[in-house]
Amino acid sequence: MNKSDFDFYLPERLIAQTPLEKRDSSRLLHLDKATGEIEHGHFHDIVKYLKKGDCLVLNDSRVLPARLIGSRSTGGTVELVLLRDLGDGCWECLSRPGRKTKPGTELFFGDGELTATVMEVAEGGNRIVKFHYEGVFLEKLERLGKMPLPPYIKEELQDSERYQTVYSRELGSAAAPTAGLHFTKELLKEIEDMGVSICYVTLHVGLGTFRPVKADKIEDHEMHSEFCMVSAETAETITRTKRAGGRVIAVGTTSCRTLESFAKQNGEIEETSGWTNIFIYPGYEFKCIDALITNFHLPESTLIMLVSALAGRENVLHAYKVAIEEEYRFFSFGDAMFIE
Repeated sequence: MNKSDFDFYLPERLIAQTPLEKRDSSRLLHLDKATGEIEHGHFHDIVKYLKKGDCLVLNDSRVLPARLIGSRSTGGTVELVLLRDLGDGCWECLSRPGRKTKPGTELFFGDGELTATVMEVAEGGNRIVKFHYEGVFLEKLERLGKMPLPPYIKEELQDSERYQTVYSRELGSAAAPTAGLHFTKELLKEIEDMGVSICYVTLHVGLGTFRPVKADKIEDHEMHSEFCMVSAETAETITRTKRAGGRVIAVGTTSCRTLESFAKQNGEIEETSGWTNIFIYPGYEFKCIDALITNFHLPESTLIMLVSALAGRENVLHAYKVAIEEEYRFFSFGDAMFIE
């Protein structure tokens, strides 16, 4: 298949720049993957599509305030975005301006309470940076760092918690698992009270999620790797749901990719952790998930390809056309779809 098969025109005004005041007041487009039929509502209406015995799987990863703005020893401003913890104080980072952060360059953040040395240039132009500090690094980061918002969001975020899910707890993502941003604690309790099981996986989202597909043939695209974990409790809940004939509903493409990476052929799963670079596109046969809650994704992205694998490319592109006509809000702070 060609990446152009997943292209569509999106007016720039529909790219949501800020979150809504109430998380669950975002709009919800319901797509029947078998018939292509569409219904419109609001996210709190999700309860009418859920059934007793279903299992909702959420990604509990928490976004690192991974954007650091400081200065170079040679003068001038530097910006780092932390991508991957390599251990021993070293991180793989994006750096701006890249040409000014050569190996050996010293960097200073927060009046020097956090300093760093550029160690080497990694594959793809990223920098390996070693940080120097006293105390706990993540505490320094919480105080000095900013949220690494996606490149299509131009406005400053007033409340950084709005780029976190209400159930986030495992610090490590460079971007939010945005399908979960629509849930409130009250809505989750209402869902649980219906007899729907709620469980969690962890996938630390990398900035590779925004990396464009450059290969014309999507089969030639090399997927980025991300670290994920499935607990014994979650594995047991999913396996029990499958055996009882219930549905496994992934909240977001990250939860979906985690489950599909480790599920057995019968959809059951065991406690596990590791790296995944699974690339799901049309033709993929799902082993574990039955339905998906997701946001609206970028044209020609691996995420719209995953959604198309579940619901069919024609159904998805038609749903996106309708969403644009109805002026739904797109991308991270935008509206949601429920595909079943």
